[in-house]
Amino acid sequence: MSFFHGIVLAFALILPFGPQNIFLFNIGAMYPRFSHALPALITAALADTLLILLAVLGLSIFLLEFPMIKDAMVIMGILFLLYIGWSIWKSPLAHPHAEHVSVWPVKKQITLAASFSLLNPQAFIDTMAVIGVTSFTYTGSERVVFTLACILVSWCWFFTLAYVGRKILRANTRFYHVFNRISAILIWGSAGLLIYTNPRIYS
Repeated sequence: MSFFHGIVLAFALILPFGPQNIFLFNIGAMYPRFSHALPALITAALADTLLILLAVLGLSIFLLEFPMIKDAMVIMGILFLLYIGWSIWKSPLAHPHAEHVSVWPVKKQITLAASFSLLNPQAFIDTMAVIGVTSFTYTGSERVVFTLACILVSWCWFFTLAYVGRKILRANTRFYHVFNRISAILIWGSAGLLIYTNPRIYS
């Protein structure tokens, strides 16, 4: 029961097409080989795994007691999303059929993938407030199974999303570049939504 609960809950949280999903959807189409995107995919999955483990181990309870920490995370997240949106708009991703891609080398892949997980306040709060709190309804081996189910969803979803993005975006070069622009607008929209839904940070 705890395994299926973890699967359903994690999938419900990860499914909305936010900044992290946009990034991973794009990353699969950037390089001539899918394997070249593995640094970003593995980093994103590991970062999500870390958040889930911290939430289940009790960090969620600690953070929910300190609104100032949440406000600081939201501000950092907004600044990060505004910067990423600007970067994507000003410097579109390389042509999906290019032989050599230098826009996002391995180091930048890892940095961005980690940032989209750890500096995305909505994902962070969802993980802590939903997965973390829900995990305390289970004890012992059931909590372990619940946690592993949530982690499994993250890994499967990230790799599937990148693979599907690769198939769709590389099949249509024009749509690839249009999607780049749409991605920047959606990321800016996410930043705006954070500002609107968190009046504490500017009141």
